[in-house]
Amino acid sequence: MILYHGTNLDIQSIDLASCRPYKDFGRGFYTTDILEQAQKMAKRVAKIYGGTPTVNIYEVMDDFIKNSELNTMDFGNIPSEKWAVFVMNNRNKLFTDFKSKDCNFDCKYDIVSGPIADDDMAVLFRQYQSSLISLETLINGMTFREITNQCSFHTERAVRLLKKVGVLL
Repeated sequence: MILYHGTNLDIQSIDLASCRPYKDFGRGFYTTDILEQAQKMAKRVAKIYGGTPTVNIYEVMDDFIKNSELNTMDFGNIPSEKWAVFVMNNRNKLFTDFKSKDCNFDCKYDIVSGPIADDDMAVLFRQYQSSLISLETLINGMTFREITNQCSFHTERAVRLLKKVGVLL
């Protein structure tokens, strides 16, 4: 299976410590199997941070998400209540129950896979937490209107599954 990572540089080695926290599935290295999605992310990152839009290409075994040696979480392709709570907790800087199965601050999951949440969620989170909107409305507001996916790698043993096979500028 081929996975893509859109950014602003050719990544020589993956450094999990330099990955940003408070992302959908926690601090980790995010990939997708959709080239167009990675290209859009590369353009976005280059626009924000400078540099050249770059898509790093990785190969991984087809059944990597079912690796029995790793602790993985697969939310599938359709947003769900479980997915929404997980994303909300990981993006919430005030969430402190790190041992909860509903967050990945402690990298308890080596790999997490599922839909991408929309970046403009802070207002929705506040509305949901204030009981102004339902969980269903929150989920609907969190998802992109196009089909997307992401697979994040959170530990060194998970990252070792990725073999870099190329780069697109």
